[in-house]
Order: sequence, then C-alpha cells, then structure tokens
Amino acid sequence: MDGLIKGLMNAAIDRLDDRGGDGDDDRAARDERSRSTWSQVVSGQGDDDEQESAGNRNRPAKQPYDQQTSQWTPQEEQNEGWEVSGSEPSRRPQKTVNEEYEGRNEAYGRQDYNQNRWDRKEGEEKEEGNDGWETVGQKKHPKPRHKVQMDQWNGYKRPASEQQYSDEVEDSENLRPSREELSDLSNACNKLWELDINRLVPGKDYEIDIGEGKKVRDREDMAQGTLFSWVNDDIFRRPTFSRFCSLLDNYNPDQGSKEVVTSEERQEQAAFIEEISRTAPIKYLHKYLASKGILSEDYHDFKRTLTSLWFDLYGRGGTSGSSSAFEHVFVGEISQRGEDKVSGFHNWLQFYLEEAKGRVDYQGYIFPRRRGEIPDSETQLLTIQFEWNGVLKSVSSTLVGVSPEFEVALYTLCFYVGREDNQVELGPYPVNIKCYRLGDRIGSVFPVAES
Repeated sequence: MDGLIKGLMNAAIDRLDDRGGDGDDDRAARDERSRSTWSQVVSGQGDDDEQESAGNRNRPAKQPYDQQTSQWTPQEEQNEGWEVSGSEPSRRPQKTVNEEYEGRNEAYGRQDYNQNRWDRKEGEEKEEGNDGWETVGQKKHPKPRHKVQMDQWNGYKRPASEQQYSDEVEDSENLRPSREELSDLSNACNKLWELDINRLVPGKDYEIDIGEGKKVRDREDMAQGTLFSWVNDDIFRRPTFSRFCSLLDNYNPDQGSKEVVTSEERQEQAAFIEEISRTAPIKYLHKYLASKGILSEDYHDFKRTLTSLWFDLYGRGGTSGSSSAFEHVFVGEISQRGEDKVSGFHNWLQFYLEEAKGRVDYQGYIFPRRRGEIPDSETQLLTIQFEWNGVLKSVSSTLVGVSPEFEVALYTLCFYVGREDNQVELGPYPVNIKCYRLGDRIGSVFPVAES
C-alpha cells in the first residue's frame, strides 16, 4: 500500500517537472499577474482591453461596421478612427463631432450654441439634444467659438453726459483735400485708405482661411472651416470698433419686420457717430463735402446729417420703417418674398461675429474674373459665398480688416459725390463702389473687385 502511494506521488511530481514549473513558481506567476493587473488598474489600463481580449480569444476578428454604408469595412481600414502609437493602435477612438463640440462647450462655459439664434419660421419646432448643439454632417471642422470683449458695450447705452470718448485727431493740413482729390473721386477714396490708421494687418491682427474657389452658380461647399481663424481680442477694445459692434444686435434680420428703436439704441447710434467723428477719415470726409458746398461747414450739423443718413428708418420690401442704410449695408437683411435671399451684409466685423455664433457658414471664395489673381490670406478685398441663418448669399464682397470709420467715410463720399458705379483705387485694389439710392437715402452700397 505504501509503495502504491509513493508511486502515485512520484508520478505527480514527474508531471509537474514535465510542465516546467513547481508549486512555488506557479504562486510567483500568479502573484506577478496580480501585480500586473493592479498596475494596469492604477494606470487606467487593463479592464477594457482584458475583457476585449478574453471575449475575442476564441472567435475570429470582426470587421468594423461602417454606419454610413451599413457594411463592414475592409480589414485594412480597421485602424481608421484610432490613434496609432508605435505599431499598435491604442484603444482610444477619435471624438465624434458632437463630443468635440461638447468638450469645447464645457470649456467655454457651456453656453447654448443656438443662444439668441434668429428663427426665420415662426413656430418652427427645434430639435433638442446634444446639450443644445446641432449636428450638420461632418464636413466642417469643429472650432472653438470666438470670445469677444463686450464688457464696455452696455455703457454705450447711457446718456450722452456719461459717455467718454477718445481724443480727437488734430486738424492738420493732411486732412484738407487737395485740388487733385477734389477733382478726382478715386484720389479722394485712396486718401481715405491712407488715413485709415485703424486698419488691421493680415497675419498680425487676424488670420483667414479662404478655402477653395468656386463660381457663383456653384453650390458645393468649398471651405472646410471658418473664414476667420482668429482675430486679435485687442481690436474689440478700440473705441470705434467696439461702438460699431454694439450696434449690430439692434436689428431684426427679417426685411419685412418693422424696426423698433429704443432710446438706449438711439444713444448707441449717437455715441458711434461721435466716436468716429473724432477720427481722420471722417474729418477728411467733412472737409471734402464742405469744400464742395454739399454739406454745412458746421461740424455739429455734419454729425446730425451723418446720423440721419445712416440710421433713419425707411421702407423696404413693402413695410415702412423696416430698414436703414446701416442695417442693410453692415448688418444684412433676409428677404422672404418668394425665395429667401440675403441682401446687404457687407461688413467683415458682422461676418466674424455671426460666424463665431454659428449663424454664418462660409462656403468659399468666388473666382476673380481676371486670371492669375487668386486671393490669399493677405487679401483684404474678398468676393465670397456663404449662408446666413441657413439662407444662401451666392456672391458677396467685403473689405476685410478696414475700420468702421473708413467704411462710413468711403460709402458716404461715394453717395454724395459719385454715381451708381464708382471705379476707384483703394491702396493696391482697383474697386467699383456700387451705390444704389432710394430717393435721398442710401439703398445699398458695397465694393466690387474690378476685373
């Protein structure tokens, strides 16, 4: 009996030796596996990978599922959507568009993407979900919304006695129009360009990505991202820029809606005119028009005329008191008579702010009529295509980076002195300033790149 037991024990030991280990080694291996598992837990690895490995150990690998085609994609595309570290794909999938937006939404105070969004169709139901974000395909690269300094804007609604303005530029000989300028509108417009010391410098004050070019009739989106990559925050602290921007939210984009102007908004208008009237372009404009006997030499009368010209309401689209020169040219309007269309909207600051809010979808630049003159990130006269609140503007033009005082002076000068077509030079750009009148009012005025 003792011999039988001893024989069985020896056989068991032999089998252990054949497996290449003993009891202590097995315990050491188990301890090592335990320590390895714990280190993976501490470092955030292990559970998911181990479960995946265990679950997949005895079955063939499955091809990834393509949700768009409802098919399993080929094996060579398995790594798509994963970050590759070395030769092994890590187990961290790329974020979806919604996840990217939600992350940035969190970083920027979780403000609703559609906050203050204008609804063109009254009573239209809005989809909810995704923390208030709308997903529109994945053709656009999600980007963080721009943050603009607006702290001082509410102060512009205060009474005139509480306003503080920048110092006036000196009344120098440089601001008096020459004989050549008085006899040639192009020379006068180019002088305004030279006097625009607040004009921004591409690459230093802002950066744009013009995307790809297209023809006016094309409807394919040729821009993967936004037009403006960034704008220096400091420019929104400049007095004329910030006062201009404070006016932009005073209007209803619906061309048929009657505007209601509050006393605070009137004060904003007056404060803006007073601010720009202290700059060189506006002072030059006054001297030019006074020299020709078109407007009074009294500067206070001139400012009142400027206020009336740009802010007095008139009828457009069959509704009285529904529009103004400022609203149409700088803010933009949407006509709902027949097919919806965008009219006006020629200011780059308005474009930047609306793009930052997600209301503008830039879709590429329009090919210039002259071959070989393709715009780039340095170009400050652009012809573009975009959607605003879901409505397409197939062709539009804008002077990028110019100051508000320059545009007001330029367009006012062309209204009083020019015609419908005004071929002028603005620095390096040959431009046609198109000017349409509604009686004694500015119906529309905007730049067109000359061929």
